Amino acid sequence: MLYREMGRTGDKVSILGYGCMRFPKKGRQIDEARVERQILSAVEQGVNYFDTAYIYNNGGSEATLGRILSKGYRDRVMVATKMPIFMVHSSEDMEGILATQLKRFQTDWIDYYLVHSITTMAGWRRLKQLGIERFLERARQSGKIRRIGFSYHGDKDQFREVVDDYPWDFCQIQYNYMDEQFQAGREGLMYAASKGLGVVIMEPLRGGFLGGKMPPQLQALWDRAEVKRTPAEWALRWIWNHPEVSLVLSGMNEEAHIDENIRIAGSAQARSLSSDELKLIDQIRSSLAGMMSIGCTGCAYCMPCPAGVNIPMCFSYYNGKHLFQDRAFKTAYMGFTSGFDGGKPSYASLCKDCGACEERCPQGLPIREHLRRVAKEMQAFYFEPSVRLLQGYYRVRKLMRSGRESHGLR
Repeated sequence: MLYREMGRTGDKVSILGYGCMRFPKKGRQIDEARVERQILSAVEQGVNYFDTAYIYNNGGSEATLGRILSKGYRDRVMVATKMPIFMVHSSEDMEGILATQLKRFQTDWIDYYLVHSITTMAGWRRLKQLGIERFLERARQSGKIRRIGFSYHGDKDQFREVVDDYPWDFCQIQYNYMDEQFQAGREGLMYAASKGLGVVIMEPLRGGFLGGKMPPQLQALWDRAEVKRTPAEWALRWIWNHPEVSLVLSGMNEEAHIDENIRIAGSAQARSLSSDELKLIDQIRSSLAGMMSIGCTGCAYCMPCPAGVNIPMCFSYYNGKHLFQDRAFKTAYMGFTSGFDGGKPSYASLCKDCGACEERCPQGLPIREHLRRVAKEMQAFYFEPSVRLLQGYYRVRKLMRSGRESHGLR
């Protein structure tokens, strides 16, 4: 495992950080036994930075990570978590959120504490009026938090304003070879680093999109490279090629992905890609930009949808169908959004046009318009009637089961 300094803090962090938003599940619950094996394996192989947030898995991510690290591993790693600003309306809210987080982690301190998802300078000013600067300094002086930072989903100009308005230790931005000019982008990366901030990268694979199976014409481009690498390795190495990057977060939930990422992080030095390799990545970027229909990263900030639509899932299958020209994505969409397992349907045409998702989308996507496109193309004429029949079937089965149980039958 390679390590870099986290800006002016002097902390040595593993260049691969463990993102804890998408822990594997068993049914609807986090598969804690599997997560524990994965996390402890990563720790033993040198990963020392774990990133989560108050809202991930409705608090389950923080609590699960806390229980696992309490078994003798807490002092070996640095934990990062975030304060959800949409839940903050007073200084008392800030104190209560931090107290809950410390309880979940079963610890007295948090190493890296972020103001979660700043998108505008106005949003940061609102928090200042509520006293967040005093809160952060009190928490630091009392030892409850060590480093103070923010995650960001706005434009590059306001990013500079936020950077300059507080003595931050670090920041977290979205950055990958498709998003070099998006949000804070390369300009923001360079600016934050020039100010001495550590820079944490999220969405290195754009929600997994850049690390999955590539269309044949793009895979043919990768295959021309002298050194053979997977799409995920190319994407990660492109980011680590920047010396200004402190670490890259990866939301790892498969053992094979964890092993691959740790292997790559053992040799991905800054400025190690050749000019030919960088040109190849530019080719891939240009080709992909022209092929992707909806620019969703799968971050799920738009969720939960009041109408029950699984927005990232709808967009993922839609993009997959267009990008890979494979009707299997339409079949999967119809299956997994229909509630075929007895769960609630989550397909695109359930949208009630309320707009709540668009207010929360870091990408500023016209989500409602896109959902109409998805519904028109991915839902056959028989889809909704079939779903209603399916849901009726489950209701009948539930009533029958309740009736048997009320009569003592099994």
